Amino acid sequence: MKLLATVMVVVLGAVSLGAQGAPQRQGRQGRQPLQGGQTAPENEPPGVTPAEIQRMFDAYALVQAQDQLRMSDDLYSRFLLRYKALQDIRRRSLQEHTRIVTELRRLLTDRQPNEALLKAQIEALDDVDTRTSAELKKAYEGVDELLDVKQRAGFRVFEELMERRKLELITRARGAFRPKQQP
Repeated sequence: MKLLATVMVVVLGAVSLGAQGAPQRQGRQGRQPLQGGQTAPENEPPGVTPAEIQRMFDAYALVQAQDQLRMSDDLYSRFLLRYKALQDIRRRSLQEHTRIVTELRRLLTDRQPNEALLKAQIEALDDVDTRTSAELKKAYEGVDELLDVKQRAGFRVFEELMERRKLELITRARGAFRPKQQP
């Protein structure tokens, strides 16, 4: 629970910094390289991107999994690689799915949308969804082969709990930084 509180403080702080500088934010493309491969923002306040928040939460879930599923250190080290692969598949497929839907939205804003392009994007979206389903099934099989039945069931419940905590955290962060309405 302490770790969740720490993650929440980091995320809320990051959202606060991001919210303060949102109007002038230009994205991460405009950064200039510094020594050691680091980058400096151009007119961008320090903050955390949604992708970085997701990675922090994924790391939190990885740490919590060992305790929640009561895994030995040996089992946990093997589980860690497979769980991380599962998280990576989800993240990558969501990004791809979102990119295609964004392109569909853009195409639909044209006065005369090109039906061939729309059809191609719909097919690409279907392909991503089909491929994702197969990749997720394989990744779950990899995780499941390490766990006993009780741990498998616990893992499914654990994932749902982590998703709910993430949504709760996002909701709190958004609510904390909304402008107060005047009476």
